[in-house]
Amino acid sequence: MTTNSICPWAQSDPEMTHYHNTEWGRPGYDDSHLFEMLNLEGAQAGLSWRTILHKREGYRRAFHQFDIDRCAVLTEAELEAIREAGEVVRHPQKIKAVRTNALAAQKIQEEFGSLSNYIWQFTDHNRIINHRMDSSDIPAKDELSTKISKDLKKRGFTFVGPVTIYSFLQAVGIIDDHLTTCPYHTDNK
Repeated sequence: MTTNSICPWAQSDPEMTHYHNTEWGRPGYDDSHLFEMLNLEGAQAGLSWRTILHKREGYRRAFHQFDIDRCAVLTEAELEAIREAGEVVRHPQKIKAVRTNALAAQKIQEEFGSLSNYIWQFTDHNRIINHRMDSSDIPAKDELSTKISKDLKKRGFTFVGPVTIYSFLQAVGIIDDHLTTCPYHTDNK
C-alpha cells in the first residue's frame, strides 16, 4: 500500500497531529488509560476533540491521572472545585460523570478482573482493522459501539452513547480507522 500523509482530521493542529501519531488507534490495555479515554470522549459530546485535547492535562490534574479508585471517592466539594477551576469543560454533569463512571468501573473490575478485560472481550481481544479510503467512509457509530454503549449504560456509566463509544474504540485501538493511505494504519507499519 502506498502511503501519503496522515489522516486529514489530525493535520490542523500540532497537538492533534501528535495525538494521532503517537496514540490514536494504538491498542490500549491499561485501566487508567481506558478510563481516561472513556471520560474524555464523553466530555467531548457536543464539542470538538481539539477542545478536549487542549484541556487534557487539566483533566489529568483534576481527576488524579484518572485513577479509578481516587475518582470513585471524589466529594461534591471536590467536583465543584474542579468545575470552578476551569481546567476542564465546566459542564456539571460531565464532571460528575467521572465519579459515576469510576464507581461503575470498579464494579466491572470486580466482575472481569479489569476494565481492559471487559472492554476487549467484546471483540474476543482482537483488533478490528478497517480499510477505509476516505474519511467520509468512517461511520459515527456501528453495531459494536451500540452494543457496548447499551451494556455500559446498563452498568451505570453515563455519557457513553454509541457515537462516543465508537470514538473511544478508535482512540484505544480496538478499531483501527486510520485511512489506508496513512502511514499509521496497521498495514503500513
